[in-house]
Amino acid sequence: MDRKMTQYAGALALAGLALASGTALAQAGGLTRTLVSREDTSVPGREAVVAKVEVAPGAHAGRHTHPGDEISYVTEGEAELLVDGQPPRRIKAGEAFVVPAGVVHDAHNPGATPVRLVGVYVVEKGKPLASPAP
Repeated sequence: MDRKMTQYAGALALAGLALASGTALAQAGGLTRTLVSREDTSVPGREAVVAKVEVAPGAHAGRHTHPGDEISYVTEGEAELLVDGQPPRRIKAGEAFVVPAGVVHDAHNPGATPVRLVGVYVVEKGKPLASPAP
């Protein structure tokens, strides 16, 4: 694993710890997730994680996947959603998007102000919220 990927993997591991403890964590890539709620769902083995997410100006979230679906609503700013196999998509405040489980994606904030969103992740219990992707 190269140095950059090792750093990213470490940042994601710390993000998982931060979510578990209910704290905010600024990651090397300019992404911050703050846990709002973590609750069981009606589907056995799944939980819903709700987080406030911020992508700093000029930053990328980093290519990653989730062990379940991501459903997000942009509350401030504008970002470029980069989903493998799809053309880049501009998303702005007032819009939402869904990324299916296991799909590699990234977000880029090309602007001069932070992008803020509410992310809802319906994921497998006991797995990291996000895993780095090549």
